[in-house]
Amino acid sequence: MREFSSTDERIIKATFEILQEEGFTKATTKKIAAKAGVNEVTIFRNFDNKNNLVELTKEYHLQLLIDKLEKIFEFEEDDGIEEYLKISFFGILSLSDEDFSIIRVAMEEVREDPDKPILISTITDAILNKLEEFFKIKIEKGVIRELNPKSLAIMCFGMLFQSVILWKIYNKDLEFETNYYADDLLNIMFEGINP
Repeated sequence: MREFSSTDERIIKATFEILQEEGFTKATTKKIAAKAGVNEVTIFRNFDNKNNLVELTKEYHLQLLIDKLEKIFEFEEDDGIEEYLKISFFGILSLSDEDFSIIRVAMEEVREDPDKPILISTITDAILNKLEEFFKIKIEKGVIRELNPKSLAIMCFGMLFQSVILWKIYNKDLEFETNYYADDLLNIMFEGINP
């Protein structure tokens, strides 16, 4: 990751906060400068323009989140499937509000410019790649039957990651214990839905 001065980091942090609060179109360099406690000229000197600043801000925060997600989805070859998925589920649940704000900003980006490569796909790819790698190893070791590891990764991603995202991003209160939810999902995955 690119190194930034403490002033640049303050500007990047302020930019991220303004993006969360107001979105891209309402995030002005004047507001960002005020929030960062710098002169607006400093923003233009250090980042050239608002678009560059916003892109660097997104990349900076995205990399921080990707690093955390890669740690959450790290595994040892001998890890059990249920254990690994449950630990990953609770790892996602333990992400900070700022981490979920990064995801929220990435999701909002889809609305702003649907033609450019989007951050949310970078986030999902980081998780899917780790899950697919995990399932490939389990298939090679004969722990699970021959299946498409990408399909397994997508299924687990949808069940574990997307459900947490919906709760956290849309501030839904859970009306049940998360432990039971994780156990139910894993039970359905391993036992199916047939009686």
